[in-house]
Amino acid sequence: MRNRDTLSFSHDHSFLSAHQERNEKRVWLVIALTAAMMVIEIAAGHWFGSMALIADGWHMLTHAGAMLIAVLAYRFARKNIDNRSFSFGTGKAGDLAGFASAILLLLIALLIGWESVMRLVSPVDISFEQAILVGIIGLVVNLACAWLLRDNHHHHYHPHDHTHHSHSRDSNLRAAYLHVLADALTSVLAIVALLVGRTYGWFWADPFMGVVGAVVITRWSWGLIRETAAVLLDRVPQGNDLENKVISAITTDQDRISDLHLWQIGPGHYSLILSIISQAPKTAEQYKARLAEFAHLSHITVEVHQVQEI
Repeated sequence: MRNRDTLSFSHDHSFLSAHQERNEKRVWLVIALTAAMMVIEIAAGHWFGSMALIADGWHMLTHAGAMLIAVLAYRFARKNIDNRSFSFGTGKAGDLAGFASAILLLLIALLIGWESVMRLVSPVDISFEQAILVGIIGLVVNLACAWLLRDNHHHHYHPHDHTHHSHSRDSNLRAAYLHVLADALTSVLAIVALLVGRTYGWFWADPFMGVVGAVVITRWSWGLIRETAAVLLDRVPQGNDLENKVISAITTDQDRISDLHLWQIGPGHYSLILSIISQAPKTAEQYKARLAEFAHLSHITVEVHQVQEI
């Protein structure tokens, strides 16, 4: 057992998103909406002969599964928040879920692309009026889901932007949001393709738009894979100057950093290990005080070595 003195220096390892409970509830609601619309679109796509509607329906099926991964990750992280067997807490559970969701999104994009190419080779008749109506309903549902998953507290996610505009982005919520964006894109492309096909008799427009959507979604998913993989592999955070600020705060004429490790351990939480060499060493707590202004540094370890010259 730890004695009283040891307990006075201990700290928790709760490195979760500040809005995790709110995000979890929103994702559950989006799952319900997505699952209902999924059934309607897949059935309508087969009935009316629209590959774009079938593509959108299958997107919704897989995205509902991906969002289920998201809420399970939230629940796992919350239930194991005090589990000391996780050295740096469970803050990365969301990034792991986001990585899995991005892989799923990529696979589905490739599948939709393949099915669309097959429809280009072997076109089928399409009931345009009915398919357009269902496509519009699907778009409305997608926009409602996107609104539910919006993040008012941080910068919105831009699929083409891989830099960290905010220290507190929740990769798990962002992955769910990206799935909804992919659904919305597919719905828009389906509606456009059906309108063009009805007007000009271009039956190939419907599967062609499926190919376009697959290409765009592949690019989005690859960006999310790269970003979440960087967190899982403890890569130094890219796109912000936290590391440079730490170096500036510690370095003086007598103090130098000989080794530095900085990595993300949860949304808005970073861990830092510093090795400092100094001609006139101070205590570890004094060096930590220099970093007090950086609220995102949630776990700091400092070791100090005295040297004759720097």
